[in-house]
Amino acid sequence: MKSVAVIGSTGSVGRQALDVIECGGFRVSALAAGENAELLAEQARRFRPDIAAIKNGAKAERLREALAGTGISVLAGEDGVSAAAAYAQSDIVLNSVVGIAGLRPTLAALAAGKTLALANKESLVCAGELVMAAARKNGCRILPVDSEHSAVFQCLKSGEHGEIERLILTASGGPFFGRSREELRGVTVKDALAHPTWSMGAKISIDSATMMNKGFEIMEAGYLFSLTEEQISVLVHRESIVHSMVEYRDGSVIAHMSQPDMRLPVQYALEYPQRGARTIEQLDLVKVGSLTFREPDEETFPAMRLCREAYRRGGNAGAVVNGANEAAVQLFIEGRIAFAEIYELVSSAAETVPHAQAKDIEDIFAADKAAREHVFDKAVRK
Repeated sequence: MKSVAVIGSTGSVGRQALDVIECGGFRVSALAAGENAELLAEQARRFRPDIAAIKNGAKAERLREALAGTGISVLAGEDGVSAAAAYAQSDIVLNSVVGIAGLRPTLAALAAGKTLALANKESLVCAGELVMAAARKNGCRILPVDSEHSAVFQCLKSGEHGEIERLILTASGGPFFGRSREELRGVTVKDALAHPTWSMGAKISIDSATMMNKGFEIMEAGYLFSLTEEQISVLVHRESIVHSMVEYRDGSVIAHMSQPDMRLPVQYALEYPQRGARTIEQLDLVKVGSLTFREPDEETFPAMRLCREAYRRGGNAGAVVNGANEAAVQLFIEGRIAFAEIYELVSSAAETVPHAQAKDIEDIFAADKAAREHVFDKAVRK
């Protein structure tokens, strides 16, 4: 029975991962969350891990009280979460933390030699060179959990790396597909959260609405599969049935299809290299009816171009774009900026924060801090 550490267990992907785990065949060795001590305590009582860690140290005592008498060790702060990610008794670590907050647990798991099921794309967006170097140094396998990258990973079993012509990532287009820039004026947070297909947290839902998420996924794919950004294309696929494709040099295109359900890529990563019994609804293509594909509108949604440039530049460029985006999305959620200003602020940070090579994780966090400060200063001045 595999022992699994779930980092980010109270978030959307973390909760779905626990649904998969509950279906059988796994033991939960460690749980970690950022803020939600109540839900974390409930999960810990249910799954009985050895460790429960909470990033917000102020809530650690509440967690200890809730778990008194269970024998579960409670850890606190960033160090506690990283310790949970590096826990010796875990066979695999699922990192589903949202944002750059997932970077330290990613590196902790890799430093401990763990197999990493990665749903935290920001680890690669911000520090892809450092993360992949750590995986190579410690002989670790990174198994992608994002639906698109899990799909690519599975399609790549049909050929050799040198035979790849390109990857084709699919995008739902988000809630604003087909709208013009003018039509995006005045859209609300509620509008942006109304994703047509996937059930996700607020941050990733808004990133989907701006198409920033797809830009991040281009970067993630580049690092995971050692490809240039020119080898990675995007098609809008509203049905969200084809999760990604790989085109080989002979013209063959291998596609991965399933119902849009995050439990499938989670299960594939946890079960790998085997496939477990189905836990999602069976795909009925007759019921789906048709599959459509369109070019993304990069004039109305230019975020992907920004991410492509950051990937080409490397170094701290990804951390700048991500940090600025996290800050801008939070300002939008708080009602302090308009939807269109998210891209404007991120673009401004990318142009303004000095580009540099990233020697270590502290260089990454310094770039993140500078990007956030730029966004907040520029928003306040407005």
